[in-house]
Amino acid sequence: MAPPHDIRRPHKRPNISDQHKRRELSLQRQANTTPSQQQPSSSFLNHSSSPSTSEPNNVPNPIVHIVNCRYVFARPSGKRCFVVSSNGTTVSRLRNGSLLHRFPSALPNGAKTRDRSAQSYCILDCIFHEPDQTYYVIDMVCWAGISFYECTAEFRFFWMNSKLVESGACEAPSAYHKYRFSLVPVYNCDHEGLQTAYTGVVPYVKDGLLFYNKHAHYQTGTTPLTLVWKDDTCSQYVIDTDNKGQIPNQQQVVLELQDNGQLVTSDDPPVVLGCLNAAFIQEAGLRSGNLIRFAVNEGGLTFVDGKLEKADLQYIGKVPRARAFADSYSKIIFQYMVRHSPLRVEHLFASMGSLSEQESETNEVEMAG
Repeated sequence: MAPPHDIRRPHKRPNISDQHKRRELSLQRQANTTPSQQQPSSSFLNHSSSPSTSEPNNVPNPIVHIVNCRYVFARPSGKRCFVVSSNGTTVSRLRNGSLLHRFPSALPNGAKTRDRSAQSYCILDCIFHEPDQTYYVIDMVCWAGISFYECTAEFRFFWMNSKLVESGACEAPSAYHKYRFSLVPVYNCDHEGLQTAYTGVVPYVKDGLLFYNKHAHYQTGTTPLTLVWKDDTCSQYVIDTDNKGQIPNQQQVVLELQDNGQLVTSDDPPVVLGCLNAAFIQEAGLRSGNLIRFAVNEGGLTFVDGKLEKADLQYIGKVPRARAFADSYSKIIFQYMVRHSPLRVEHLFASMGSLSEQESETNEVEMAG
């Protein structure tokens, strides 16, 4: 979709971005976290973050380091869910924990067959694609009772590609295998890989591109180690729609109300976008922990030195309990920029060239030293 205003600044790479800082911090946290500190499998129902965009108002640059040590693939459109096979049955649940399907499958201990093991189980991160009734597997957390939570994405993807096919889960549905599972084609995030993921033909409807850090462990919640990017070519839903499938005239954001009245995102640590006074909270019947929907008014979002300074928000109302999380900061920024001056795929390709040149210069300096 063409931006309403085509006033753009030329892309310029800063020395270091907030996105890069968050990425390094996430990797450092993983290195310092022991297995006993990791969250249990039941808390995995969270969503990956989306990259913010770098345009007017000095917004942080999202494409710096987006191609360093990354995989890229076209994300299937559908319902993000976790599939768990155990005790002779398979269950899929949405991000908010609600049941999607209960069925037999060829996954480890996923059906009541003679060869099943009582100790075996499996947890897969999937997207259920309605048109072909297929679960597209985008990540693996546990397989045959073995946890891959602390393994790198590079190893998880290797294991997932070999074991899923061996299990028979990718075969056509049968009496003991109700839904077909399928792998998505994954590429190294170089120029050729990005081009293939962006324009290549896949057996599912695309909903943007996913960028995975190869060295990252499986991490819950919003994380800069896994990024989402969209435009009209690779997604039908670049701009968020309402519950009727219509695009609202104003951008809408969902924030969580804190004890002190602050309105925050789902990030860790959360980003504060506003504050409600005690009188309004009481009048509206709100309480701490409520998810609240706001519209972004004409004043929009104001940034100073790459950080959010002010948000012009208008109260709409409480969000239904079925929703589990507030919006992430990166999603809010991405949706805001899509409506004003979106990041284009040309910027991603251009960033690869600039990064390659800088890496080459760095190598020359090291060799000269």
